[in-house]
Amino acid sequence: MRKKVFVLGLGLIGASLCRAIKNSTIELFGWDYSPETREIAREVELVDHIASIERAPEMDVIILAVPVLSTLHYLHELARLPLKESVIVTDTGSTKNEVMKLAQNLPFTFIGGHPMAGSHKSGVKAGNPNLFEEAYYILTPPEGADVDPLMELLEPTRAKFVVIEPDSHDEIVGVLSHLPHIVASGLVKMSDQLTEEHPRATQLAAGGFRDITRIASSDPQMWTDILLTNREILLDLITNWQDEMSKIRESLVQEDQPAIYDFFSQAKHSRDHLPTKDHGVIPAFYDLYIDIPDIAGAIAKVMTIISEANISIINLKIQETREDIFGVLELSFKNQADLEKGQLLIEEADFRCRRRS
Repeated sequence: MRKKVFVLGLGLIGASLCRAIKNSTIELFGWDYSPETREIAREVELVDHIASIERAPEMDVIILAVPVLSTLHYLHELARLPLKESVIVTDTGSTKNEVMKLAQNLPFTFIGGHPMAGSHKSGVKAGNPNLFEEAYYILTPPEGADVDPLMELLEPTRAKFVVIEPDSHDEIVGVLSHLPHIVASGLVKMSDQLTEEHPRATQLAAGGFRDITRIASSDPQMWTDILLTNREILLDLITNWQDEMSKIRESLVQEDQPAIYDFFSQAKHSRDHLPTKDHGVIPAFYDLYIDIPDIAGAIAKVMTIISEANISIINLKIQETREDIFGVLELSFKNQADLEKGQLLIEEADFRCRRRS
């Protein structure tokens, strides 16, 4: 008899999990609150069956691929249903403390999960079976829980599984993911004020500023849930961040050149020693910047090279930020291998390319 698996939430993460684990050994059920998403999932045969939460008592594994506050809601709903005694319930949320505290009182086995992967795109259409490949997949099981059956089910994702305490998880992602999203969003809000006084600022922001604030282009509801469910840790982190900004501000007031130099020198040293190949908390960006001369057909030539090599790109943008060339063509690839292959072919055609550093 095939194992019955239910994925509740068919956005990017849920759809990608479905595409990765779907095979003849499991019977895959799915649900999403959006009727449009459910219809797309049915049309593309993302799952074997579209089913509501009332079918949960039949399931062997239930995956909640929804925002954290929605996960808490569904866990209460599942607690009222006569689930199998052997059922395993897991989630994909970015914070773990709240759900693991609730899990202590649930009448079924709940193993917290957080696949540390993402994409520039969202929704069911963005589902990618390779999204989790080589990414860290965090598990926060309660004491005594057997994680092997869940890891076996998720093995086709080709993720790297790490078991960690919920408190440690939330503090780590608070520093490496949640606070950076807050800072990036704050910078964008400051730029909004700037453009009211200086309209040309929007055009100038198309380069580096757009890159460093890219993570601000995220789902507002998801990030509202993340902040509220990691509230205490983020309050401390924001205070620490404000202390750091106060120190550099005082260095500027005092015109303390050595202190300012040390601020940047220490940051450069730490940044330069970060791992370059592993997938971190924030999804990696595989971007290539190509100088496009003012020659008819130059962009078409680049795109023909990519197309003939059967390389997929997930985004394309023309940046007009330099006066000596027509523009910079920015291509975003799905992974590092596609980026490297594309760069090699484009450079062979005598175009100048640069990667994100």
